[in-house]
Amino acid sequence: MRHFRLTETEAQATAALSQLSVDELLERLSSSAPVPGGGSAAALAGAMGASLVSMVAALTVGREAYVQVDVTAREIGQSANSLRQELVDLAEQDSAAYRAFVSARGLPRETDAQRAARASAMQDASKRSTEAPLRTARVAREALELARRIAPIGNRNAVSDAGVAAQLLSAAVRGASLNVRINLPLLAEDEPLRLSAPADLADLERETADLEAAALADVSSRIA
Repeated sequence: MRHFRLTETEAQATAALSQLSVDELLERLSSSAPVPGGGSAAALAGAMGASLVSMVAALTVGREAYVQVDVTAREIGQSANSLRQELVDLAEQDSAAYRAFVSARGLPRETDAQRAARASAMQDASKRSTEAPLRTARVAREALELARRIAPIGNRNAVSDAGVAAQLLSAAVRGASLNVRINLPLLAEDEPLRLSAPADLADLERETADLEAAALADVSSRIA
């Protein structure tokens, strides 16, 4: 969890990441504003990877040379489009969760009731800040599976794009995993997510390494 104070102007300015131009998004990421941060960046990297999977599929569907894989490529493209949108939504959710944490931290704590309300709000926001990147890692891993599937059958002229997709999606999983891990200590010790997430992340990271390696092996063999 990044420990910054978020101003109202910054919160409003980052409310719709998907509406920013590329330059605006990069400017926002490079500024001292706490959002968007690494969690949103990981989700957006995943969205770009899913988009590339869709592109390779689109360049395969309807081509005579790839008629035998047309149905599969079409299904992969549709699934990748759906995952892309979910990853964009998760980028927004990650920023919203951190804004909620900052807001909760600023609540009054002069009385026992206020302190209890503040602690509850901070726990809720911390949980959201952990759930968003965990979901990002899971969705990016799903999209990485699609990259692995399209790499050996997609349009050969776009096989390098399948490789880039695999690497972006792998980075999305690993980046989201880091954001989960940094937020876990903020959760209550008996919070189920704190207990289950480490094993989930280990599985996701292992699967991601295998999928990325398989996709890149197919890419390399088809380029050669």
